[in-house]
Amino acid sequence: MKTLKHFTKTVILLLSVVLMTSCSTDNDDNDVIITEELTIVELASISPNLSSLVSALQAANGDLVSVLNGPGPFTVLAPTNTAFQTLLDSNPNWNSISDIDPAVLQQVLLNHVISGNVTSTDLSALGSGYAKTNANGAGDEKLSLYFDTSGGVTFNNAASVVQGGADIVAKNGVVHVIDNVIGLPTIATHVTANSNFSALAGTLTTDLVNTLNGSGSFTVFAPNNNAFGNLASVPSGDELVNLLLNHVIDGVVKSSDLVNAAEGYTNTLATGPGMNNLSLYFNTSDGVKFNGLSTVTETDIVATNGIIHAVDEVITLPTIATFATSNSALSTLVDVLVYADTGTPTVPYIATVSDATAGPFTVFAPTNDAFVSLLEDDLMANALTDIDTDTVDAVLLNHIVNANVQSSALTSGTVSTLGGDITVDASAFTLTDANGRVSNIITSLVDIQGINGVVHVIDKVILPAP
Repeated sequence: MKTLKHFTKTVILLLSVVLMTSCSTDNDDNDVIITEELTIVELASISPNLSSLVSALQAANGDLVSVLNGPGPFTVLAPTNTAFQTLLDSNPNWNSISDIDPAVLQQVLLNHVISGNVTSTDLSALGSGYAKTNANGAGDEKLSLYFDTSGGVTFNNAASVVQGGADIVAKNGVVHVIDNVIGLPTIATHVTANSNFSALAGTLTTDLVNTLNGSGSFTVFAPNNNAFGNLASVPSGDELVNLLLNHVIDGVVKSSDLVNAAEGYTNTLATGPGMNNLSLYFNTSDGVKFNGLSTVTETDIVATNGIIHAVDEVITLPTIATFATSNSALSTLVDVLVYADTGTPTVPYIATVSDATAGPFTVFAPTNDAFVSLLEDDLMANALTDIDTDTVDAVLLNHIVNANVQSSALTSGTVSTLGGDITVDASAFTLTDANGRVSNIITSLVDIQGINGVVHVIDKVILPAP
């Protein structure tokens, strides 16, 4: 008699879940079905409770029957007939699987297929996390699938492995039978499915949920529960909406895009003075960090309408001080502001540019190199402290305009700063001070918009009139 290897793993005894088999008293090999000798489609085809899955595979685009008869290996989350009936009942226009758009059906089914062998033991060892399915998501990436084993095995908080339905081994993979069809996830789906985002989910308004369930294309930096716990207080109303929108970028930005760019600025959907979109500074020199305070903890959670990156701190609405302190290229400016604060009488520069309710201001921010050049070439000083604070005050005031002026609103002519007049050449993007010194506005570092004003980075320090 032929030896039956892995008998306990491969003989299906799942009453009404997959199929019933039995062994005859003479141990005839034909009475035992060894699933390891069947492909996933062949296994489903002889399983009464998976007949709807087989019909769906046949009706969908992409010749999925041939795909799942192929070498694989695949992990298939196989919805039961009851699960498919629940899906049909959810839409009054669907009476049978043939009523579902074949292209949509293809993607839904591929959202139940993971490349490779993933056993229940593998999932339990991880506890929870994300896998990639074979369905198409935003940014030409494959959709993410959230799994959680804290109470059984669930996927996207929508489907669970049925009792006895795990680890059915086939020739080209493994099957887990589940109790619901898993829909194609939106950003909102992923936020609500993962309990680590429950605090974020609890703050979402109906309008925001509708947006994150919609057809747009977004990148969301999703604060975890600990991040919300670190907030001194959570705002409400429009302030809360604006705070949440400060975590949303229009378009798909993958982690690889951020790493390849190394650092820079983008805009969120939050708004500041003049309804200008707020800026967001990112730096990847030590992980991926935003505005110098929030670090990515999990990347590239892919949905149909965008992508999520989990972060460990809420990205609060940025001030001018936020951008000065987060970008190391402006660290000398911060030192100058701190030093100026030590003068008598005290001019509270740091407090002012840190105050979200102050201003709005426009700040022309010299780079570190600009200050080095000023000290060495113009003032013949060895250190900032060689200059008296009154002089530093006079210099700083020439970099501040008492209005929020984005680069598109710059016009050629005289502009009054808090310290005196300078001349703007809007076509050449230059500033000329009272001494005839010309500062270039660095075109890649303009319109850095905060909640209390806007920053334009310049390559030379502006000096007051002699």
